[in-house]
Amino acid sequence: MDTTPRLSDALRRYWGYEAFRPLQERVVNSLMSRRDVCVVMPTGGGKSLCYQLPAAVSESQAVIVVSPLIALMQDQVAQLDAMGLPAAFLNSSQSAREQAEIAAKAARGEFRLLYLSPERLALQHVVEWLKKVPVNFFAIDEAHCISEWGHEFRPDYRQLKRLRAFFPDKPIAAFTASATQRVRHDIIQQLGLRDPDKYIASFHRHNLRYLVKQCSGEFEQMQQLTAALREHTEGNVIVYAPTIKKVESIAEELNKSGFTAVPYHAKLAPDVRRQNQERWMNDEMRILVGTIAFGLGINKPNVRCVIHLALPKSVEQYYQEAGRAGRDGSPADCLMLWQARDSGLHAHFIGQIEDHDEKERAWERFNEIKKFVTQSVCRHLQVCLHFGERPKWKTCNSCDVCSGAAQWMAAEIPALRKPNKSLEDDSAEHAVDDGLRESLRQWRKRTAERQGVPAFVIMHDTTLEAVCRTRPTTLAELRAVPGIGQKKLETYGHAMLQAIARFQSGVKTVSAREPLSGPAAETLRMLNLGHSIEQVALLRKVTTGTVYETVAKLIELGELELQAGMVPDDRVRAIEEACSRMGSERLRPIKDALPEKVSFQEIRMVVAEMKRRAGTVSVCE
Repeated sequence: MDTTPRLSDALRRYWGYEAFRPLQERVVNSLMSRRDVCVVMPTGGGKSLCYQLPAAVSESQAVIVVSPLIALMQDQVAQLDAMGLPAAFLNSSQSAREQAEIAAKAARGEFRLLYLSPERLALQHVVEWLKKVPVNFFAIDEAHCISEWGHEFRPDYRQLKRLRAFFPDKPIAAFTASATQRVRHDIIQQLGLRDPDKYIASFHRHNLRYLVKQCSGEFEQMQQLTAALREHTEGNVIVYAPTIKKVESIAEELNKSGFTAVPYHAKLAPDVRRQNQERWMNDEMRILVGTIAFGLGINKPNVRCVIHLALPKSVEQYYQEAGRAGRDGSPADCLMLWQARDSGLHAHFIGQIEDHDEKERAWERFNEIKKFVTQSVCRHLQVCLHFGERPKWKTCNSCDVCSGAAQWMAAEIPALRKPNKSLEDDSAEHAVDDGLRESLRQWRKRTAERQGVPAFVIMHDTTLEAVCRTRPTTLAELRAVPGIGQKKLETYGHAMLQAIARFQSGVKTVSAREPLSGPAAETLRMLNLGHSIEQVALLRKVTTGTVYETVAKLIELGELELQAGMVPDDRVRAIEEACSRMGSERLRPIKDALPEKVSFQEIRMVVAEMKRRAGTVSVCE
């Protein structure tokens, strides 16, 4: 059976995309054909869609996604929920009751995707429970962690080889952004993949410029860092420091110098760490200074520069971290400012490794990264050769070896080459109004704060840019914007059109309203999690009438839209028609003009929706 139309429909409905990225469609078709796959795709290449799309078109079965970080699971599930795909995670952040409820729902086939950690899958009782779940296939994210030859080997990943024994008829898909040939072979062997379809994307990131400079000491390194930050005024920046102490000192120094920076490392309290990440994700803070603990699963397209303040421990690590720049396809810089003393720091850490073989592998990885920074060979070519790719070209014109140091670092060089664009593309790019973009970002920020999710869950930067270029005035025009699927259109469409209309009428920015009251915020949170009004009333221990009143107020404030199922369509039309005849100031005349089965709560919600659409709700300037 040809699944192409079904896949294309789902791609448009949930993701709002008209076409696949390179390799995506082939990977999806392999999984739809029940094949094992091994996929190596660079950061930002769209790996997650490869297993999420088959899940979207498979009813009553769950794709089991193995993911190494709790925060990563939560963000992925939040994004899927926003798209209208039922998904969940099981991890230690949940209560025993929450875990039991999710486990029961999974066994009933209520989820399309279920995220688990490798540590949880290593537990025998979890495997026994999973045998009762209608599993579609297993997707192993960050699969390089299963290999001792990889740069992030994690022993718990080794236990995943049991999946083949316990679930012999279920396909297994391995995904990674950074794996050498040796690691790829080890992944296949360790997971027991059966004649897998192998998809290896090019490791050449055309839009990235690799810049490497050896600094004589801390003073020169700080000079180069501040010069880079003054140069990159657009988008966001990640600065990687080698130790927690240096993360703290660099972040403090940058803030004293007038930059906006937040620290991120493992010793920060979890809520502080999460808050700092979200402030950076939401563009409140432009610069994030972190250890390698930051970045896994980060999905922020507009990072314009990634700066390393020490030698990474491997080429793979560097490629993965530098690859967080330029995920939107626009030019970005990857700057490494290293010192000779870095070798001593690495020797110290490697010396603490007790296993002889692992110590040898660590030295091998370090020697490879040292060669990368000291050789006068095209940086892009070195990366490709390291991963087993054999390009036909010898120079890239996008690294310091091929084009010289950046102008703001040393010698004068031509500006970074941008991808070729047609005159039509250029005019579209210039059509973006900074004021409109800022208005939409403020709308997104408020919406994210109300829902308690990162801003990118609401809408990606690239989607907002496309909205700014096209300036849609109808839901149909908004639906045509890449990145806006059907659920996002239903949830945010009217609010976005209102934000655009307000801007075009002369209101350039909209300040945040007063925070919602506790009960209202909790009601909104529960509704966003998929609970019905009746379920919210039960959980909050109030009457349904109270919840209906709160929902109507949320709709009127623009925090929530009248959703399908709240009021039957025929009643909505009848209430709107009655309002057009009798006005909407008083509800009793409207109620008397309608059939008895139409309730006051339904009238109140429809009237609130009409006021929201008309923009009659007062907004703080």
